[in-house]
Amino acid sequence: MAGAVAMAVAGCGGLSASGPSAEGGGLAEGVSLEGQTYSVGGKDFDEQLVLCQVAVAALESVQATVNDKCNTGGTEATRNALLGGDIDLYWEYNGTAWVTFLKETTPIADEQEQYEAVKQRDLAENQIEWIGRTPFNNTYAFAVKEEKAAELNLTTLSDMAAYVNSGQPGAVCIETEYASRDDGLQGLQQAYGFTVPSPQVLATGVIYQATADQNPCLFGEVFTTDGRIPQLGLRVLEDDKSFHPNYNASLTVRKEAFDRNPDIAKVFEPITAALDNQTMADLNKKVSADGMEPRQVARDWMTEKGFIGGS
Repeated sequence: MAGAVAMAVAGCGGLSASGPSAEGGGLAEGVSLEGQTYSVGGKDFDEQLVLCQVAVAALESVQATVNDKCNTGGTEATRNALLGGDIDLYWEYNGTAWVTFLKETTPIADEQEQYEAVKQRDLAENQIEWIGRTPFNNTYAFAVKEEKAAELNLTTLSDMAAYVNSGQPGAVCIETEYASRDDGLQGLQQAYGFTVPSPQVLATGVIYQATADQNPCLFGEVFTTDGRIPQLGLRVLEDDKSFHPNYNASLTVRKEAFDRNPDIAKVFEPITAALDNQTMADLNKKVSADGMEPRQVARDWMTEKGFIGGS
């Protein structure tokens, strides 16, 4: 019976770690990466899990062999895996590279200019290729329950800073990584001139509901493309001093892996162009709010767009 099941599944594009490999679609019409093997990684939150599975399906559809190493870890762990050769590629955010990896303190306001600066520097200094720039910009933000924001007249991060400085009740909730990043809480406090006495550090996925419930969070750190923001009725506060950099995403690839077949860029350019803010928010919602598996969400979208074939 096991052999029969394996043969049946293999008939739909072959086997990958979690099921049948993606079949060829629009991406495969002009590119073949047959004979190439790539280890694909990604960070450990919903958007990254979806993006990682998008990369896995894309590469499978053009006949590459793929080692699925999604959910590699946090930013530091995933970047180190790329630099160390444990993975060949993953999706990274331009602002993260500019501030955290390249140690720049002043964000570049123009999204394309920041992408170009990161692309040139990271290739020259670290032998990392950056492929394309998504229209979506998943920057950090703080949100408040809509009704509470209206009651307290909170619309900007300056309003949040003034509220915190006034000593009124209400916790500020952040994730672990934001607490330690250069583009995180410490820099935000300096930019806006306030001090959070006792920030509540929670798991990323917990903050959204905890902010909607106002228990314990009055202010919750969020990602702007997260689909739970509209679903839970949260108001995103305007970054009126433009502290947070642009976090458009790009596929980052080790130069050695890129040079083996530069046509890998052709695989991801159309995918990157299709990932706008609404699309990414919708995909995120299917995982974080609707409970779907990232692999299925990614493949459904790729099939709808014609990037891969239907099984």
